Order: sequence, then structure tokens, then C-alpha cells
Amino acid sequence: MDENREKRNELLAATVIRGLESRNMKGYYAATKAQALQMALELIPQGSSVGWGGSMSIQEIGLKQAVTEGNYCVYNRDVAQTPEEKRRIELAIYDADYFLTSSNAVTEDGILVNIDGNSNRVSAIAYGPRHVLMIVGMNKICKDVDAAVYRARNEAATCNTQRFPIQTPCKVTGSCADCKSPDTICCQFLTTRFSRHAGRIQVILVGENIGF
Repeated sequence: MDENREKRNELLAATVIRGLESRNMKGYYAATKAQALQMALELIPQGSSVGWGGSMSIQEIGLKQAVTEGNYCVYNRDVAQTPEEKRRIELAIYDADYFLTSSNAVTEDGILVNIDGNSNRVSAIAYGPRHVLMIVGMNKICKDVDAAVYRARNEAATCNTQRFPIQTPCKVTGSCADCKSPDTICCQFLTTRFSRHAGRIQVILVGENIGF
């Protein structure tokens, strides 16, 4: 990454962090994925119970692997053998110390915007786990809520459909059709403008493009 973009990301991240803090959330900036991983592990105390929803970002920085191999109580839904077992793990995550995830988009003034299909991810962001730790690439920063919703629907969601064996219009065309397909992954929209519990939501902004 060239030094001009690095400087721009650092300056913009400072603005976003101020916005997050005005909304009772904590923000941090890591220039690289490696720094983000180190910072995340410093924020999660050893022995904590940890789980996650669907997130490419936490996987890309190596956080899932690190907590799985570390001294943590891990609720790993990825190893579930049946839908029933996966559901039991996802329900247990609601009482975890830390929920690891990303955000589909974040506005410059610190509002989080997320879309979900099964909705275990957005529901855990809203309530349940004692802490929510988000890993968010600077590619997900948007000017305002309208731009954030647009990004979530037309970039994050349309990319995510490619990962799943589903049939939606956006998987075929790459563009959101505002569909009501049985396979739609745009079931629940969550806009987080303030955290009731101070510091419960922590966001590590990463100066590299990660996630969708």
C-alpha cells in the first residue's frame, strides 16, 4: 500500500474512532492485518469464552485460528456435524465473553450497518455476548448511513452469496434485486447507532482491504 493511502486511512480512522466513542463504543486502528491480530489477542483475556458468526475478516487476519489454538473456551460452530449441533453452539455463543465478527459497513461518524440471513450474527451484535469485537477493513468505511446500507446490500451481500449453494438474483447478476427469494441472505438489517453498555462493542479498524 502506498504511503498516501496509508496516511489517508490513518486520518480517516481517527475520525471514525471519535464517532464510535461518541456512541459508547471503542475504536482502535491497526495499519496491517498482523497488527490487528496482535491487538485483538491483547483485548481478549486468556481463558475467555469466545465464539463467532460468519465473518471472512476474522478469518483473514488469523483470529479464528489463533483463539482456537490458544487458551480460550471456544464455541466453534464450524465443527458442528449437524444443523441441531450448530444451533446449540450458536445459542451458547449468546452467553460468551466475546463475540468475534466484522461489520458490513461503518459510517464515518461511527454507525454500524449489518445485514444477515439466519440473523445469529446481527442478534449477537445487538444483545447477548458480553463483548463484541469487530475487525473492519478501511474498505468498509462509508460517508453516511445511506451509503453504508447501499454497500451492505450491493457489495457485501452480493459477494457473500457466491460463498453459498443458494439461488438468488444477485448471485447470478452481481447486483442486488431487492428480492424475496427463499434463499435471500438479506433478511435482517441492523443499524447500531449507540451502545447501551459502554465499551461492549469494540472495533479494530484495519488499514488493509479485508472482508466483503
